[in-house]
Amino acid sequence: MPAFDYVCIDAQGKKVHGVQEADSQRQVRQLLREKGCVPISVTTASEREKQRTLGFGGSRISAAELAMITRQMATLVQASIPVEEVLRALSRQNSRPQLQSLLIAVRAKVMEGYTLAQGLAEYPGAFPEIYRATVAAGEQSGHLDLVLEQLADYTEKRLETRKKIQHAMIYPALLTSMSVLIIIALLTWVVPDIVRVFDTAHQSLPLLTRGLIATSHLLRHWLWLMLLLLAGGVYTARRALQRPELKLRFHTLLLRLPLLGHLLRDADTARLAATLSILSRSGVPLVEALRIGTEVVSNLCIKAAVKQATVSVTEGGSLARALEQSGRFPPMMLQMMASGESSGELEQMLERAAGMQERELASLISTLVGLFEPLMLLMMAGVVLIIVLAIMLPIVSMNNLVH
Repeated sequence: MPAFDYVCIDAQGKKVHGVQEADSQRQVRQLLREKGCVPISVTTASEREKQRTLGFGGSRISAAELAMITRQMATLVQASIPVEEVLRALSRQNSRPQLQSLLIAVRAKVMEGYTLAQGLAEYPGAFPEIYRATVAAGEQSGHLDLVLEQLADYTEKRLETRKKIQHAMIYPALLTSMSVLIIIALLTWVVPDIVRVFDTAHQSLPLLTRGLIATSHLLRHWLWLMLLLLAGGVYTARRALQRPELKLRFHTLLLRLPLLGHLLRDADTARLAATLSILSRSGVPLVEALRIGTEVVSNLCIKAAVKQATVSVTEGGSLARALEQSGRFPPMMLQMMASGESSGELEQMLERAAGMQERELASLISTLVGLFEPLMLLMMAGVVLIIVLAIMLPIVSMNNLVH
């Protein structure tokens, strides 16, 4: 039975959005009138949701929502409930209209005879390729319940890692913003009032004081232009990075940076190892897993290395050896992959490698955040010291002249 999105006016005169299963739009309108509502529009849920997920500004499932419905789906499928009933229950369980409409639209495809993976494939903006490939492998192997359980663990772990990174970055971002605002406030409002007394002294000011006054004058009169130039520079850089050759050079430069490059490499290799782990355990062939894993890698240099490794593995080569040739992957991760290939336990070693990379990434982020706080405090202390010296030097000079 197809699903329809509707907009109606209820008995209290409020506009209501919802989803209704029915044989036709006419039946939906009739059901709404029986409830005392005045229907405004009725559209097919599947078509409307496809426009949402594929169109610009469309609704997408957040990482938290995807983890939640995956866990709920795994629990219900393990209870031997048919997939279409699982999707119906999930749509009723979720109150957000967009998510409810999406689940009912997927259920409509399943009711038409399509597999769950094929139904999910209609909405690639909501369900990533790794998600759809894992579900398809579970359906083909007849172990959808186990695969969904693994997929739920994977999505929850990814969500937890993302939250840890976001929470770790909140404090540095807040500290940096407040430091910049305080410095601008000092130079824009406080310093001009203090140094105004030097205008009547008619004496030569120290170089440090003249530099402070010039900086204050620049910020007071040209801050708007500096912000405008900064915004223009950011816009121009983003447009330039849309060119593949420039973006590749930029990504190569990022990997060469001392700490940031190591952080970016660990983040990408952790995502790749986790993706290969979940796909391999779900029964997806290694070549297909590598192709999908390429999509979760953000750095173009590492992405190119994975694509080259995919070609080598397709020709019968070793995964660890193919990745090692690029020089972009951690030696320990490659050693674990090689051990798994030689022992026939690649799936288990990929899982261990993924866990190891995620722990190293979390440790590196913690270290960087721990170093950032004292560095910012030292920078603030240095700026304040320069301002104080620039103000005190002419005062001391004036006192010496008096005596």
